[in-house]
Amino acid sequence: MTWFTGTVVFLLVWWTALFCVLPIGTRPDPDGDIESGGWRGTPVAANLGWKVLGTTVLTAVIWVILWWVIDSDWLSFRTGLLAIP
Repeated sequence: MTWFTGTVVFLLVWWTALFCVLPIGTRPDPDGDIESGGWRGTPVAANLGWKVLGTTVLTAVIWVILWWVIDSDWLSFRTGLLAIP
């Protein structure tokens, strides 16, 4: 995998993982304070910093696994189990 392909795969996995991590631990505001600009259902504390950090760590682990699978001959159409005759 080239550096460009690795970067693109990392960004795609990062955005996908972010949408999986965003709802974790989010509690909606049942009342909502209209005067301060909050509506009913908006998160009380989004904790975006922790979610971005957690997304980055999760993506790094997934990316290393993907890099290993792509660069190894374990999943290849040239050799191994999926070899085309």
